[in-house]
Amino acid sequence: MNFIQINILFKMKNIFQSILLAGLFAGLILMFSCGHSHENQLAHVHDHGHESEGHAGEDHAEGEIHLTKDQINTMGITFGDFSNQKINDFITATGTLGLPPNAYSSVSAKASGFIKESKKYIEGNYVEKGVVLAYLENPEFIKYQQAYLEVVAELSYLNPELERQQRLLEADAGISKTVQKLQSEVSLKMAALKGLEKQLIYLGINASNLSVDNIVERIPVLSPMSGYITSIKMHNGMYVTPELELMEVVSEDHLHLELDVFEMDIAGLKVGQKISYTVPALGDTVYEGEVHVIGKEFNVQNKTVRIHGHLEKKRPQFIKDLYVEAKVWLNDQTVQALPEKAIIQDGAFSYIYVAKPLQDGDELEFEALKVIPGASSMGFTSLKLIDPVPEGMSIVTNGAYFVYAQSKSGELTHEH
Repeated sequence: MNFIQINILFKMKNIFQSILLAGLFAGLILMFSCGHSHENQLAHVHDHGHESEGHAGEDHAEGEIHLTKDQINTMGITFGDFSNQKINDFITATGTLGLPPNAYSSVSAKASGFIKESKKYIEGNYVEKGVVLAYLENPEFIKYQQAYLEVVAELSYLNPELERQQRLLEADAGISKTVQKLQSEVSLKMAALKGLEKQLIYLGINASNLSVDNIVERIPVLSPMSGYITSIKMHNGMYVTPELELMEVVSEDHLHLELDVFEMDIAGLKVGQKISYTVPALGDTVYEGEVHVIGKEFNVQNKTVRIHGHLEKKRPQFIKDLYVEAKVWLNDQTVQALPEKAIIQDGAFSYIYVAKPLQDGDELEFEALKVIPGASSMGFTSLKLIDPVPEGMSIVTNGAYFVYAQSKSGELTHEH
């Protein structure tokens, strides 16, 4: 390495050290400046506290909201209390789309036998009343029909013979005992015939048209009502008995709302009140209904009462037991309300502000109270207090936003 190269490296090293020292020096100056500036701000706040009347030497605790009377007047903040307003308020309720007991029908076999030719229905299919779902096969069905036809044949002999013997008896040429015996036999056969006829009709076999040429060994399994299939428990070749449920069919004709209302809202319920509801699983479409029945049983565990609502013409897609969110409208009741501007929404919570004059000085201290807003009408909103308004405090009815802004300003100051 020659002399020129060494000289260049030496100069570069000196330049790098100078830059490093300058950076460190600038950092120290910045730290000192910030600290000095912060001390000046604190001194300024402290001096300002001394200048305020009646508050020399006092600092406000973190989270407190204070405004002077001059600030209150400049911002147009006014105080008041609840007022009685006629607002179409509502009660919130949750529940399901339900059905009355007579909307459900089980499909079962009318006798024991084997399932044959089961139709290719699946859960969710709609079926009409009387449609064939499958066939039930049993050799006993042939015996019932055979017995019926045999009794019919016997009666076809006994009835004419009874008539002949009665004519002979009337002509004093017959024997009364023979007539009595024939009458007894005819009565027994008629009873057997009626019994077999009822049994065949129950099985779905038309006895009046039965002959030796149309005896059947299987009977149809029919849908007892029109509706949707919700369960299928049969298949071809399966041996079934009458007590088994083969299918369930549900009719949506009497689809209704089954809603749970909390104890504190029960007093406001009346039959005929309008209901608006949504089915979250199906989107945000709002459907309409009406309170039809208010339950008489109180659910001690959930602190609720069940109400039943009729649905209006426009209905959601039918899915059994689907979750519902609803509002029961209270028909323009008079409720306690505040101006809409008195309520502040901050994230998931809503607040109002209250204040009580301090013991000395010209400042007011404000306190935020959580509330649950209800319905709004004509610039007023009904609400429920989570905690009561402290005694002697007034509610900010106008300018609540300025108080809210002051609280946020205080939070930023404390964060700095």
